[in-house]
Amino acid sequence: MRAEDPLKQRFVLDTSTFITEEIRRDDEGCEEAVNRLLDLVADARLSLNISCYFPPSIYRELETMLQERDVSDETFKKLNTWVIKKDPTRYEVMIPSEIVYDFIDEMSDRVNRGLRVSEKAVRKAEEYEPAPTETEQMTEVDELISDLRSEYRSALRQGVLDSREDFDLLILARELDACVVTEDRGIINWASDFGLRHLKGRDFPGLIEEYLKAVEGREDANV
Repeated sequence: MRAEDPLKQRFVLDTSTFITEEIRRDDEGCEEAVNRLLDLVADARLSLNISCYFPPSIYRELETMLQERDVSDETFKKLNTWVIKKDPTRYEVMIPSEIVYDFIDEMSDRVNRGLRVSEKAVRKAEEYEPAPTETEQMTEVDELISDLRSEYRSALRQGVLDSREDFDLLILARELDACVVTEDRGIINWASDFGLRHLKGRDFPGLIEEYLKAVEGREDANV
């Protein structure tokens, strides 16, 4: 007996949902974890009519990452079968102007923080003595530059929406009234501002498993 899909939902999946080590069990590798996740997505589709999507831009990003991890063609076939690729209707989905204003204010603040990080690094570099020009070891200034890059990247990008792929994800979720599934803190923050449901990637497999258990229990009770 098949369920009448009372739990029907839509999910828009981010790259991080597939890549995060948090979804892996024991000694699972990346491909094993992705396959198990896709099996759950397939079961949820067939049993509950739950649909999972991602924008083509997210798919291309994920495709590159999985190829770098030598994931097989069979896994890509499964990915293309059970996760729906759909472009967001960018010219139709409305975004509150307040969100845009908040984004501008946040980016302005982050630029200022980045400048302060740079100024701090320059002042610290002034304290170091010049190092020999020919050496394979990192000088104190080299290490300072490396730290600067890391801190500057953190000040400007961590926890913020910083790519078209991220924006596509949110617009598609808004269009479909879907739940955003991601490990990216910036996307989670903006999903909240958009008034979207969101879920961490690490919690997604467990959620689908609970849905499937609930349906199996109801079917057993009706036998």
